[in-house]
Amino acid sequence: MDTTVLDVLVVGAGPAGLTAALYAARAGLDTLVLERLAAGGQMCETMQIENYPGVAQPIDGFSLGEQMKQNALDGGARFLSAEVLSLSLAGEIKSVKTDAGVLLARTVILAMGAKHRHLGLARETELVGRGIGYCATCDGMFYRGKQVAVVGGGNSAVADAVYLSGICSEVYLIHRRDTLRAGNAALKTLEARQNIRFLPLQRGIALAGEERLSGITLQSTATGKEQQLSLDGCFISIGRDPVTDLVKDALALDESGYVVADESTRTSISGVFAVGDIRTKPLRQIVTATADGATAAHFAEQYLRGL
Repeated sequence: MDTTVLDVLVVGAGPAGLTAALYAARAGLDTLVLERLAAGGQMCETMQIENYPGVAQPIDGFSLGEQMKQNALDGGARFLSAEVLSLSLAGEIKSVKTDAGVLLARTVILAMGAKHRHLGLARETELVGRGIGYCATCDGMFYRGKQVAVVGGGNSAVADAVYLSGICSEVYLIHRRDTLRAGNAALKTLEARQNIRFLPLQRGIALAGEERLSGITLQSTATGKEQQLSLDGCFISIGRDPVTDLVKDALALDESGYVVADESTRTSISGVFAVGDIRTKPLRQIVTATADGATAAHFAEQYLRGL
């Protein structure tokens, strides 16, 4: 075991974790980031980002993630590609067990993000990559000229439907309620697309197809009537769940499983901070994630200096 005690250990390399690393390193703190996959987290799934301040031209999430990582590296942060197996967060020195060894730190910033929520239908997992998907911008190209559906009613679902409408012949937007929850700007863009058909008050109850998805059975949430919809692909966009399994028995979580942390990003354990999509907050966007990262680095520095 490496007995070096870090000042700051950041778990996760999404925009929140990368910003935390940048600010912590620039404050002169010995900072290490644990990243499991590519830098950027969920942001990597976004083909075009247009609402991040200071970025004049649309940029894909992977590229923005790489730029953020380079910023952190330039600031003095270090990176380690490793899988976190367990965390011991109590006490003055925190311990994080990874598949690359055990790391010790005086503060830990949790930035594990969230994961896609599933419909929970039979054979859903088996058909992932064979008609079922969770990232339209990642996999939409495989359905060029074909008939697809998006399940969901929020901004992400509408954005997915709009994106797919430029690739696919027809897009069905399936939502269990009668109205969409997306913002006005997104709805105006949706309405302008002629090949998107909104199917309100419907929920998926079964998937059809053996080797590949061939359709979905819908049931009216108002009448209970069922109908079959033939599809080449179906993208699930019904939200995400926080990746908090590693800390569920150690930190206070809310009823949805998010880490309870206020605008200071402090958690229920001293020296432990939660940033980005795993934290209780009213809005989860790249810009709010980066704000969390800067805030956590500030309060981690305050904690380390006894302030």
